[in-house]
This record gives sequence, C-alpha cells and structure tokens, in this order.
Amino acid sequence: MAVVSQQRIRLGMIGGGEGAFIGAVHRHAAALDGQTELVCGAFSRDADNNQRTGASLGLAPERVYDSWQQLLEQEAALPAQQRMQLLVIVTPNQLHVPISIAALQAGFHVFSEKPAGVTLSETERLYDVLVASGLLYGLAHTYLGYPMVWQARELVSRGELGVLRKVYVEYPQGWLTDNLEAQQAKQASWRTDPAQAGSSGCMADIGTHAFGLAEFISGQRITKLCAELATHITGRRLDDDGAALFKTDGGASGVLIASQICAGEENALKIRLYGSKGGLEWQQMEPNTLVLRPHGAPVQLLRAGKGQAGLTDEALKRCRLPAGHPEGYLEAMANLYRDFATAIRRAEQGTPAGVPGISAGLRGMAFIETVTQSSTSSEKWLDVPVTA
Repeated sequence: MAVVSQQRIRLGMIGGGEGAFIGAVHRHAAALDGQTELVCGAFSRDADNNQRTGASLGLAPERVYDSWQQLLEQEAALPAQQRMQLLVIVTPNQLHVPISIAALQAGFHVFSEKPAGVTLSETERLYDVLVASGLLYGLAHTYLGYPMVWQARELVSRGELGVLRKVYVEYPQGWLTDNLEAQQAKQASWRTDPAQAGSSGCMADIGTHAFGLAEFISGQRITKLCAELATHITGRRLDDDGAALFKTDGGASGVLIASQICAGEENALKIRLYGSKGGLEWQQMEPNTLVLRPHGAPVQLLRAGKGQAGLTDEALKRCRLPAGHPEGYLEAMANLYRDFATAIRRAEQGTPAGVPGISAGLRGMAFIETVTQSSTSSEKWLDVPVTA
C-alpha cells in the first residue's frame, strides 16, 4: 500500500524577533516533530530587527511583513495551498486579543501565548468570535504538555487519592529580584508596564500557570479566593509577588504562591495534592518524576518514558524517548503543537484535543481579575467568576 505524505501545517508568527525569548522557544518546539513549517512573520516593530529575524529563519523577504495587519491581509490574499494556516502570537499581552480576533475573522487558526488577554471582558469577546468562526484556538500553557502532568490528572480522576482535600501550588522565580526595567531590559520592561501587561505583573505572567495547573490536575474549579499582592522593587508598577488562599467546587482548599523576587530561584513550579487516601507531588524542574504517597503504604516514584509500565495512554503518547532519557520544556510545548497540527488536519473545531484553549484563557483572566480585586478589597473572600 502506498504511503500518503502529510503536508506540514504552515505557520505564521507575530512577535518573537531577535532578542526575544519565547518566540524562539515556540519555533524550536513547533519544529520538533516535523509537523509544521514557518512560512511568514511580522517579528518586530523595528524594521531592521524584523528583516534580520526573517532572514535568519530562511523566509522569503516578501513574506516578512512590516506589521501584523499587513501579514493578515496579504496572507489571506494568497492561494489556499500557499497561505499560512495557523498564526502564532508571541507579543506582549495587550495585543493577544486584538490579533487573535483579527486572525480568526481572516480565516486563520490561532495559537497564542498566555494570558489570553488583559481583561476578562475582552477575552469573552474573543470567545464569541471563536465560536462563530468554527476555527481552532490554543493557549501556550506549556506545562500542561508534560506527560507526568497528565499522569497526575488521571490518578486524581480515578480516585487514587480518595476525596481531594488540599492543593498546594507554587511558582517562585528570582529573575526580577533587581530593577531590570530601569536597566531597559526588554523582557522586564513590558512585563512591568500596565499598558502592555495589563492589571497584573507576576500573577498574570506565572500565577496563571500555577492556577491552570491546579485546576487541570485536580479536575476542580477554583471558586473563591483571598489574595494579597505585593511589589518589592521601588518604582515597579505591577506586582512581583503574591499569594492566595482558595476553595474549589469539589470541597478542597488550597494555597497558591507566585513570586518573581525569590532570589536564587529559577523556574520552580511545583504542585502537591492530598486526599483521603494519599498525596502526590510534581515539580517542573524534575518533570519526569511523579511522587505518589499512598496513605499507610510506601512512597512510589512514577517515571516518564516511552513504553514505561504503569503510565496511562495520555501520558505515554506524550513521551518520545525510553525511560532515563530526559525530556523537558521544549518537548512539552512540542506536544501542544503536535496535537494542534493533528486537529487542523482532521478539520476539527473549537479547541484541539490535548491543547489548553479558550476555556483555559477565560479561567486565567477570571483568576487575574479576582486576585487583583481581592488584594485591594476589604472583603476577605471573593468569588471567581464562572466562565465558559
């Protein structure tokens, strides 16, 4: 039987020019499985940076566009077999929703960096446009691409921990310990600028990862929270540290901590969940190990790896290498791209299976708005808005 070749999904990218961090990560991850091909971009508002980036990536000069508006207009005018199919958005937060809406209206699928936007109301508008379009939308909650995160979710879902009682999730970083924005550091400057980042700094940037991880693994929604945000650097305009107590719709309680001024920390995302029959723990910096602690029985270490015994199907299909060969951050994001490419080929609608989508985006924005309101409110607990 003849083998039918599958064409690569054609990507365009907005943002991610020379000197940016996350754009290169997306490009590496998207290329890992050979399922996609970058064909166009508008990488920077700086014309020289934009052209250098396009040239370094081997793009045709005529498909390196001066603006995101020009990219959408001219790509839409190309023949169907040539134009991009999926737009990747790696800009500062304030552009996520405007570009996503314009791309969907132009007929392109969207994969966006998180958070989905800067307000819940604008993200709800994006939801309406997405539903009307029948196209696909994904959100780069990279940590949800790890195999052992899916393994943890399954253990909780099938009752290995019993009735869930307690969730601790934390994400300490140390990179904003100094006033980097005063030194004109690009990554710090936009993340601490309300006009670009929105109403929150640390909680929008990494607190959303902790929040999304807690809801994903627990299978429960956070319904109430009591939060305190802080800014430790004089002159910094947005929070660089914060914590929240929370309650879930399944009766569990928890603590969420996110900070970017924990000197000496790298990217120490960690989650622990405890139920009536035991607990489990996963750490992003040791992503191939999941610790299961049954009540009254020895601790178990579950390890990622292709063909590894004891792993669920969803965990196994996200493993590429035999046990003992480390897989990490790029592979986790690559899992999202692989699932997205598969969904496009199958002409699915809404949210690609296995990829955080608009529901995760709405939840993240509801979380951001509630923690910022709670931090300044005289009320002890606030309800997290119900979202689609």
